[in-house]
Amino acid sequence: MNEVTALNQRVIEEFRANAGKVGPPFEGSPLLLLGTIGAKSGAARTNPLVYVEDAGRVIIVASFAGADKSPPWFHNLKANPEVTLEIGTEKYQARASIVDEPDRTRLYQKMEAAMPVFTEYQSKTSRVIPVVALERI
Repeated sequence: MNEVTALNQRVIEEFRANAGKVGPPFEGSPLLLLGTIGAKSGAARTNPLVYVEDAGRVIIVASFAGADKSPPWFHNLKANPEVTLEIGTEKYQARASIVDEPDRTRLYQKMEAAMPVFTEYQSKTSRVIPVVALERI
């Protein structure tokens, strides 16, 4: 198990044991668990992600900490846009859609305002970091 996988597993366990509350590195940030189906494997995957809300939608960003490629969960939801969200103690199905411009920039800026580390992530890569809207089914 690599370092990121181990951290994610610890955060997922802490999230579920404490009604969505976790310690560092996500302490104090709005956090959700995104459940996707693997694009190639078909296996269930869960990732802890920070989010913002906008017009009744949950917004997440495929930053991958500024890497030059999108995170695996982004490829999974492109292949299978029906996902599971866990926020606090609530769990429900949602449909993912990739946000187009100009809304993408507005929502990325909203994420940056809430969590300035996203400005650093964008500065690390030349790719346009995707923004995803999740709407309850």
